[in-house]
Amino acid sequence: MRRRAAPQSAAQPALQQMKRPSLLSQILALNLLMVTAGIFVATVASGVDFTIEAQRSQFLILVMTLLLTFLLNTLLLRRRFEPLERLLAMMERVDLSRPGRRLDFDRDMRGVSTDIDRLAASFNRMLERLENERRRSGELVLKAQEEERRRVARDLHDEVNQALTALLLRLEAAAQHSPPELKDELDETKQLANQAMMELLDLARQLRPAALDDHGLTAALATQVRDYDRRGPARASLDLDQGLADLPQDVELVIYRVAQEALANAVRHSGADHIDVTLGRIDSCAVLQVSDDGRGFAFADETKGLGLSGMRERALLVDGSLVIDSRPGKGTTVRLEVPFA
Repeated sequence: MRRRAAPQSAAQPALQQMKRPSLLSQILALNLLMVTAGIFVATVASGVDFTIEAQRSQFLILVMTLLLTFLLNTLLLRRRFEPLERLLAMMERVDLSRPGRRLDFDRDMRGVSTDIDRLAASFNRMLERLENERRRSGELVLKAQEEERRRVARDLHDEVNQALTALLLRLEAAAQHSPPELKDELDETKQLANQAMMELLDLARQLRPAALDDHGLTAALATQVRDYDRRGPARASLDLDQGLADLPQDVELVIYRVAQEALANAVRHSGADHIDVTLGRIDSCAVLQVSDDGRGFAFADETKGLGLSGMRERALLVDGSLVIDSRPGKGTTVRLEVPFA
């Protein structure tokens, strides 16, 4: 019973906070209470006799004056609290995965008090610090991931691949001195070992493609698309702009990883017949686009194992933007834009 009661007690502060009235409501309620108390005190202190018509008229004038003061005060308070409400709404909408949103002082904070102006400026500075820290931490995480990928790929290529090569040599030597009835079984074992070696080399290339380090982005991307086209079932094509040889290394890595993830999603989940990959230059941006004619998906399902959040994280590291257009039955298009500057 105690274990069941713990989540309920933990949720009580959140429920109490939701039921708590806003600051404006508290001030208006206090003003209304003061007006009511003022009317009562004025009535008692002046000894109003409601049987006398003149005193009743004076009392009504007093009540109307106080109520009019309360209404005017309410309007003024609402006007003064409106920028604060906009600031709170902006705080609630902030999403660090979509950086760059700031409060515009000329549009959102015009004519506000100095205190709210300072609060909005502090909020903008806090957003900038959070985005910079998020970018730095993301760079460290992805750098560690790439280092680990490089290490695992090297171990697979140098150690496990050598062990499989030695196994093939042993099988070849054994086949030369084996009885004829074991020849078919040994040949099948050699085929399995060769298949394992090819899959191992393919996995090592996916973890850290040597073409990306040795020949650059275009060669690595061409190899990636050619491998997917060879394996099928979807046909994959590539359209490259050869004028993208001057990209920084981190930008090349982000473009390659986004293309790799988009291709993998199209093959695994879309059931597409054709996948088109284009990489070119539009104005001052490098633009990658991966399109398929598959089944598409609803955006309510975009977080279910499709790796889209990881692609967005990588795009943010190079100040890029990732746009995904997909509808059920209409295919999917992943578009990455990375500015050169």
